Amino acid sequence: MSEDIQIKGLADLQRALDTLPAKIEQNIMRGAMRAGIKVIAAAAAANAPQLTGALKLDMNVGTRSKAGQVTGRLVIGRRGKGKSAKRAAFYALFVEYGTRAHRIVARRGKALALGVSAVNHPGARPKPFLRPAFDQQAQASVMAVAEYIRRRLATKHGIEVPEPPQEFDE
Repeated sequence: MSEDIQIKGLADLQRALDTLPAKIEQNIMRGAMRAGIKVIAAAAAANAPQLTGALKLDMNVGTRSKAGQVTGRLVIGRRGKGKSAKRAAFYALFVEYGTRAHRIVARRGKALALGVSAVNHPGARPKPFLRPAFDQQAQASVMAVAEYIRRRLATKHGIEVPEPPQEFDE
């Protein structure tokens, strides 16, 4: 599902990062990934259906670092962290991809609304908001990552990195 995005001129950024200790590089990359994901999260929030507004409210940006690689994440449907996280807009994937027609049956000894024990749900049409946000903002996200790295290297570490050209490889 994910696509590789390539941009010219980021080799200078990588050379500058290679001069730093691994811990500092990792911290810079975590912030950079967060900056890039925030661009996509803003577009996803703007695209999200607004029946209750829960999808928009439950978008959380985070990063994960494993084996020297830092990845950014946009998580929808969790408030808080760890086991104490509350499930909120768990239905984001149902909205994004839709659902097939299906039968909803009440639990044993229970009833659905109005005493009905089962109902045939007609399904729901997909209303994509995540994938279009990624497609629309992928290049802007990469540029936000690059700009964060440049700014952080210049202000915290005194390393000047030239701006990458605005030409993209598609």
